[in-house]
Order: sequence, then C-alpha cells, then structure tokens
Amino acid sequence: MSLIEAMGNGTRLEILRELSREPKYVSELTDVIGMDGKTAAHHLSTLEEAELVDWYMRGNRKYYRLTAAVELQLAPPPERTFVLQADPISETD
Repeated sequence: MSLIEAMGNGTRLEILRELSREPKYVSELTDVIGMDGKTAAHHLSTLEEAELVDWYMRGNRKYYRLTAAVELQLAPPPERTFVLQADPISETD
C-alpha cells in the first residue's frame, strides 16, 4: 500500500494525530476516536504495512507509536507540486 493510500483515510489520519502526541494502546485509541476494536486493528495494520507505526508490549497491553515523520508539501500552479514524504524517526527524536 502506498503512503498516499495509507493516509487517504480520515480515521487513519486521526490515529496518526493521536499517536503524534504519545504512544497509545488500542483501547485508548478506540475510546478517543470512537471506533470498535476490529476497525482499529484494520487501520493499525494498514499503517504498520505503510511503515508509519509499529508496536511494543508493556505488560499485557499492545502500544502503538509513530515510526515516521510525515511531511506534505503542496504548491499551486505553475509549479503544481505535490510531495508526500515519510522519513523514519530516529531513537533520539
């Protein structure tokens, strides 16, 4: 799945916005965004596939975190540029 396809969904953008604040476990995301666990799992899997998020375990909770900084640049005519770029987040970020 391309980066544009992964980010072309409002729910996934909301997930990314929440994870940009801090890592969250699935139940936190479902409560904040207002979706069921199955839907959250689908969107998180899509974001993992696009290498935008990963997860780690703390106790019995699965936490998700951002793994890439995403930048969107748009320019009007005559340039008509559209650039969507994801760069890995280093451990010091």
